[in-house]
Parts: sequence; structure tokens; C-alpha cells
Amino acid sequence: MTYCVALRLDRGLVFMSDTRTNAGLDNISTYRKMFTWAEPGECVVTIMTAGNLATTQSVVSLIDERMKAPGDRTPSILGLNSMYQVAHLIGQTLREVIAEAVPTGQEASNKFNASIIVGGQVKGSDPRLFLIYPEGNFVEAGADTPYFQIGETKYGRPILVRAFDPDMTFEAAVKLLMVSFDSTIKANLSVGLPLDLQTYERDSLAAPTQRRIEADDPNYAAISENWGDKLKDAFDSLPDVTLD
Repeated sequence: MTYCVALRLDRGLVFMSDTRTNAGLDNISTYRKMFTWAEPGECVVTIMTAGNLATTQSVVSLIDERMKAPGDRTPSILGLNSMYQVAHLIGQTLREVIAEAVPTGQEASNKFNASIIVGGQVKGSDPRLFLIYPEGNFVEAGADTPYFQIGETKYGRPILVRAFDPDMTFEAAVKLLMVSFDSTIKANLSVGLPLDLQTYERDSLAAPTQRRIEADDPNYAAISENWGDKLKDAFDSLPDVTLD
């Protein structure tokens, strides 16, 4: 399983993903799920992937190959005029990969499925964020839905719903994501450290700041420990329940 989150802030975009993949209790591996392409001054694109690993790796490989040798029907994602066109092309690529993987007549095609978060900025427009479904169609983050999650989303969602604010700083946003991921990791063994973190400053049109959060990261450890203590304190401070 996977857990990835992207936030659309007034200041820019923030991405975080775990790195755990598994095909059973005794087959756990670490793979990067966050990928970025940039043409400084022109365009920056980041994707995060969840779902079938072979499918997502094929999508990333096709994006890389088409950047090296773009054609009329398969242009580079960095050669497009808007993030909408970028999301549309990546959606087409995902649909193409899944269609090729499904044997003729097979109904249980969902085992090849994958979802992708796409975010970035093209010169002359605002940063934008999209969620692409296995069918290749997609939705865009807006004022009502300013962030996207994919993978194992339910455990880390409550803190996002309660604490997210579009005008928060990058530092506050990263703290929020660390709490969201800590809650998910503690509740589900299929999500795990290390985590990949990336922040993109609005209108910078430069490669985003990246960081890998390991198990011994002091910031993550402090937030994990203190969040647990604060939750216990909050629980103890609630009024007692009367049972008669």
C-alpha cells in the first residue's frame, strides 16, 4: 500500500509520500513514489503514484522516454502550455499502460490500476494540482478541495480536515503532514518510513526543495512523540460520561 498527500497553499505546493511497497507480510520493499521534472524558468512538474508498482514505474519510464524523444502524438510534459495539458497527457499515459497490461477478456483489471497526483506550474499561470484516476480522467484541487490524498488515506485525513489552512507556512504544512503520516504509519503496517518531502515556492519555476525523512529524523520523532502525548492529554481533559 501507499500514502501520498499534496497540499495547495497560497505560498505554493507541498508534497509528501511514503516509500513502502509490499506483496505480503514477508515481501516488503522501498521504492520512491515521488518524481519531478523541471525546465528552469519555464515549467516544473511533480507526480506521486499509488497502486500497482509495475504500472506506475511504466508510466514514469514513458514520461522519461518521451522527454528525451518527444513526438507529435507523445510530446514532452515540459513542452506543454498549461498544467491542464500536463495532467491530460499523464492521464492518457496511465490509461495506455493499464490497457496494455490487461489481458484480453480479463475482468479483474483493477489489479493493474494506479492513481497519480500531479502538481506544478507552467510559466504565465498559477500552480495547479490534479488527481488522476486509473481511467485517465482527473479532477483539480480548488478552494473547496485544496489537497489530495492517494493510497491509504483514511487514517491521516482527520488532521488534514481539522487543521489545514491555505495561508499556512511551509513549516506548518510540513508539521501537519508529519502528523498525518505518523497517524497512518501507526495504524497501517503497509505504510512506512522513509518519507519523501518536497516544497515548491509559487512562481519560482525552479526545481523544488527536496528532503528524505528517515526513521531517526529528530523533527519527525519529536512531532510523533508530542502528538501522542497531546492526544492523551486532550482525551483525559474531556468530560466524563455518565452511564446511568
